[in-house]
Amino acid sequence: MQHILSLVRRCVEDYHMIESGDTVAVGVSGGKDSVLTLAALARLRSFYPKRFEVAAVTIDSGAPGMDFTPIARLCQDLEVPYHLVSVPIYEIIFVHRQEKNPCSLCAKLRRGALSTELNRLGLHKIALGHHYDDAVETMIMSLFLEGRISCFQPVTYLDRSRVTQIRPLLYVQERDVRGAVRRLGLPVVSNPCPANGSTKREETKQLLMELEKRFPQLKKKIFGAIQRYPLYGWSLEEEQH
Repeated sequence: MQHILSLVRRCVEDYHMIESGDTVAVGVSGGKDSVLTLAALARLRSFYPKRFEVAAVTIDSGAPGMDFTPIARLCQDLEVPYHLVSVPIYEIIFVHRQEKNPCSLCAKLRRGALSTELNRLGLHKIALGHHYDDAVETMIMSLFLEGRISCFQPVTYLDRSRVTQIRPLLYVQERDVRGAVRRLGLPVVSNPCPANGSTKREETKQLLMELEKRFPQLKKKIFGAIQRYPLYGWSLEEEQH
């Protein structure tokens, strides 16, 4: 966990993600990335010089077989307030609308439900579980599928909801996420979504794996290019001024 914490702390400091007095909500889907984000911020809370609190929010989409009881127990162990919100997203997408390409609508409905709950709780900062590999894949998907050089930002302020999104796991590679979750015995809630594993993101992940066999450290070079280009919100030099 020390390695993960050092990367998370450096990312938080590089992009000024947390200020004194913040309560940072963690969007906990139950997947490995969000669960590790929760555990890391709960640990960071105990020694970070800027004092902050942590809460956890889960949007239960109503997918069959999902049980968030282990997440609730984890939050209790970490002394983090847990908010579970049920929204019939699965029913809307797969029963009523029978979407063939459900990911975009699902993400939109989840974001809306999450913003509504954060406003209800009076919370204005949320940590998302996007990691190093997610950033690289997003940039490649944007280039290949949209003809743009683009990626989500480390810190994003949403005007309409007045919520700031932070991504403290951005310096952590996916293989390190998997290893940490396994070593720490963190609970992971499996995702029964019918589209799971058959998305453009999964195709991009497999493509990058193949390319790295021919071009060593390709992902490292792409991530560095994102920071140096710089894409909006990514420049470390901007953050330091």
